[in-house]
Amino acid sequence: MYWSKGFPGGYCQKNYVKKKPKPASFFISNAALPHKNCLNYRATNPVNIMTEEAILQGCLKNEAAAQRELYNRYSPKMLAVCYRFAHNREDAEDMLQEGFIKVFSQIHTFLNKGAFEGWIRRIIVHTCINNLKKNKRFNESLDIVHAHGIQVREESVPSIVQAKQIVECIRLLPIGYRTVLNLYAIEGYSHKEIADMLDIEESTSRSQYTRAKQMLEDILIKKKILQKPREKTSWFAAIR
Repeated sequence: MYWSKGFPGGYCQKNYVKKKPKPASFFISNAALPHKNCLNYRATNPVNIMTEEAILQGCLKNEAAAQRELYNRYSPKMLAVCYRFAHNREDAEDMLQEGFIKVFSQIHTFLNKGAFEGWIRRIIVHTCINNLKKNKRFNESLDIVHAHGIQVREESVPSIVQAKQIVECIRLLPIGYRTVLNLYAIEGYSHKEIADMLDIEESTSRSQYTRAKQMLEDILIKKKILQKPREKTSWFAAIR
């Protein structure tokens, strides 16, 4: 991966093929993203001197300083989001770059309703999902077999799954299970929303989530991160 200086906006690109030019207003200015590895880059000035409102207004005017500040401020968190969905770190970087291209090109649609970071996160999540849906293995992994004998708890559990060890264990799940678990337990989407996003039935989303919980529990017990419960209760309930 490299920063392509020849590409308008200096986006991080792979195997770039020249296509029909788009209007200049579509692209971020050349200084928007740093011409360095997108993961290893650190801002030269650790102090954030721009308010969120100043960043937003600056980005609406295509000001490079505001665009760079937005990227520096939010890219580390968004990379963590991408990594949970991606097959590997390189794929996560690609998702991050594609997501921020959409953030900058769609920033005029932000209406100050809700958190700005939440708006960015939704774009990043949808970018990850769109990338995964292009993957044949992902489509095949979203089976319609329903799990039986396991109680489904309609609750979110962000505190446990944010831990680094747990995140790595989640990445061991089949991609279909992992995706539904991330969307439901971490990102807070409902099963109906997940079904719409993944083009599946709502019951399939519930089934995938249930099976993902069971498989994740087995992995955590095997790695001795979680103790095997004496009673047949959900490990999600046990950590409340």
